[in-house]
Amino acid sequence: MRARSPDQRQQELADFVRAQREKLEPAASGLPAGGRRRTPGLRREEVAQLCGLSVTWYTWLEQGREISLSPTALARLAAALRLDRAQRAYLFELAGKRDPQEGAVAVDELPASVEACINAVKAPAYVLDRTWTARAWNIAAARLFVGWLTPSSDRNLLRFIFLEPTARALISDYDERARRVVAEFRADVSTHLDDTVIRGLVDSLRAESKLFARLWGEHGVLGREGGARTFNHPTQGHLRYEQVTFNVASRPDLKLVMLIQQQA
Repeated sequence: MRARSPDQRQQELADFVRAQREKLEPAASGLPAGGRRRTPGLRREEVAQLCGLSVTWYTWLEQGREISLSPTALARLAAALRLDRAQRAYLFELAGKRDPQEGAVAVDELPASVEACINAVKAPAYVLDRTWTARAWNIAAARLFVGWLTPSSDRNLLRFIFLEPTARALISDYDERARRVVAEFRADVSTHLDDTVIRGLVDSLRAESKLFARLWGEHGVLGREGGARTFNHPTQGHLRYEQVTFNVASRPDLKLVMLIQQQA
């Protein structure tokens, strides 16, 4: 399949916006029905009003004209069209813009189904949020990660690896893993490096760990992959696992990580 041309993407964007507008009921958007309507959904001028945009600008958008679309304007449009998470992501993808809210998802409430999943498996399993802080884990994970998944820890994986002395003893190939972790984290948060929480975490680690500061300064970027993970456990000895990571479909800010034990 050939890649879409800019004109094709612009037309797809126009068609998508128009289709979403035609699905909206005036009452759901706080607008009066206004008597008989010739077409389904809201009128163009009504959506423009809800977005705080000019009618001309919005009309050109639905006509597939080449216009300048700022992320802020797209965010207002997404709200006016009452787009869900997937639809909003699709809107920004078609427009070729980065969503300013990407990665800024609250993680205080973990889906019950995710907690049930990690507790249903015998293998070490845990859930990381967008800052790579563990939000839930099972007993097997707590037994494996001595010094990390404990009540006294803040449970951030990066802070454990770079600030907790037991991490260097626990992780067999520490130097290589530390370098990969920093590069994987940079890639993972590349779309929201200006987020105040992410920036605060990075700044604090750079100040507290010379190793992290040096590795962060290398600007390495790697995709987060699975593969072999080896540990020198203080009571269980040498352990070898195969790591598998899943993205939670309904919560892109969460990652479910499982470690399947292998023969040493």
